[in-house]
Amino acid sequence: MLTAQLKSLLGSETSLLFPTRESKLNWWTDIRENPAYQQFLNEIRDEGDRLLKESDPELTFSLFNIFGETGSRLEFEKVYFEKRRRLTTFAIMVLLEPEQDEYLTALENTIWSVCNEYSWCLPAHLQNSPETSVNVNYSLNEPSKKEYSIDLFAAETAFSLAEIVKLTEEHLNPQICKRIYEEIYNRIFFPFKEKTFGWEKQTHNWAAVCAGSIGCAALHIIQNQDELASILERVIDAMDSYLKGFQDDGICLEGYGYWQYGFGYYVYFADLLKKKTDGKLNLFESEKVHQIALFQQRTFLNQNLVVNFSDSLPTASVFLGLSHYLSKIYSDFEVPETYLRAHYTDDHCSRWAPAIRNLLWFDEDSVPLPWRNGTHFSKDSEWFLSRHHSESGSFAFAAKGGHNDEPHNHNDIGHFILQGNTEVFLKDLGSGLYSKDYFSEKRYSILCNGSQGHSVPIINEQFQTLGLAKYANILQVLIGEDVDIYEMDIENAYEVKSLQSVKRRFTWVKTNLPKLVVEDTYSFAEQPRSIVERFITPVLVITKTHDGVLLEGKNKVRILYDTNQLKLETKLISFINHFGKSEDNLALDFIVLQPDRECSVELAFQFE
Repeated sequence: MLTAQLKSLLGSETSLLFPTRESKLNWWTDIRENPAYQQFLNEIRDEGDRLLKESDPELTFSLFNIFGETGSRLEFEKVYFEKRRRLTTFAIMVLLEPEQDEYLTALENTIWSVCNEYSWCLPAHLQNSPETSVNVNYSLNEPSKKEYSIDLFAAETAFSLAEIVKLTEEHLNPQICKRIYEEIYNRIFFPFKEKTFGWEKQTHNWAAVCAGSIGCAALHIIQNQDELASILERVIDAMDSYLKGFQDDGICLEGYGYWQYGFGYYVYFADLLKKKTDGKLNLFESEKVHQIALFQQRTFLNQNLVVNFSDSLPTASVFLGLSHYLSKIYSDFEVPETYLRAHYTDDHCSRWAPAIRNLLWFDEDSVPLPWRNGTHFSKDSEWFLSRHHSESGSFAFAAKGGHNDEPHNHNDIGHFILQGNTEVFLKDLGSGLYSKDYFSEKRYSILCNGSQGHSVPIINEQFQTLGLAKYANILQVLIGEDVDIYEMDIENAYEVKSLQSVKRRFTWVKTNLPKLVVEDTYSFAEQPRSIVERFITPVLVITKTHDGVLLEGKNKVRILYDTNQLKLETKLISFINHFGKSEDNLALDFIVLQPDRECSVELAFQFE
């Protein structure tokens, strides 16, 4: 859409969250007394009390320099996000308890500190940037102008400050308000006007978060209609790029956390744009966006367990505000049960936008539902998920085809997850600790990213390889009342010269105590050296039996197989998880004793 067209659609409304100052004051007064909000508000109050007792953290040069020297992100980011926690918490507390002067003082000090930061970007995102370049020539004849990069968190900081100043400006010192405007223009709007950024054409969360945050900040504080329309034109183009990263089925290949993140910022921007244009520009109208919105209900296995393919965590909480908002747009959007809501401190990045909307968009009259029984196959993304509820409990199976060049890719074609009664038996390790190596050529040597850390075969000592050309061929999808079948050929994922086909067939038998049968059929041009059927499990009690092995946690799964054909070796495997903790798991390696040019291996996972 052209700038002139956009300008013609923009309304004069500048207060996008509340129509009037009086309505804002009344809303905050009302929720203070509303029992439905008290659990949320108490969490924020508790955090506010804690943070008041803490001193303002400082982002020192020593912290800034750690990533460049060691590749570690944790040290700087811990302090960075603690500052954002203070910003978000104190702003909400000023709105909630404006009579408490200590919160206003703390908010103003935090805003001032954030505005003093060398960069709003994370060091991990500043490689080859103006901020880290030391080759600068100074001259009195040519005044130096600092250049700023824009990453996810710089854009989010601008959005946060813009919305906070619009909500609290009657409380803030005018000098603080002036500083906010100056810094947003200098760090975000001017750089965005002067050059293009690579993330504008990306097809993943960066496009939505960066552009959406800039768009929201602009909608809140830019008064000049020409300037606003010029920014919005590029933001909308970036949002179109973001949507291109999805197939028509709406599956977020980056995983649920990145859906909540990227699509969340898409929604925050689309909401403000819709208000600013009096509904004339509605980014929720396309069927693809509708399907993306439904991803949440298609990715939970049971309670808080999710399908965590790619760089995704195994458990998740939901943003109730976002869910309630989407349920008003799409009639088939299922509102999750309230106990699944994200607690105030769950977001380790302490993002303002979802935190405030978990209050603003919360609807106490919404009707929550448990995750529905049934099977869903996403044809475009090749995700298969089945939830089965019986008298014995809740069980779920998920498997994927796809390719090995997906966003936040893991080499995991043919991989699967199996859980029963909230216990995962066959698991996905999910995301590891983000570091310099994690996003380098060393990525697939890291256990959780390479196929060595997934429940897929190892053929002639070879793991799966990377690339868009490494994809699954789907052979059969059958969804029945009692049995589901999902079959694919995964040969293309390997670079084994003599390998001709590997047909992996999942048979999901949905009885009272369900059973998953995994059958791999191999074809080689010449005798294979080795075949290992690898399965990834948590650290469970393992007991060998005459016909297989018993896995015991809180529940039990028996693995049945031909003990004359397969030899089991159990290996303890460890990796550093997303939060920097060492995590132990098991690799169950079923070694084919006499691999042949044509052979088939079958293992049955029976719940007991």
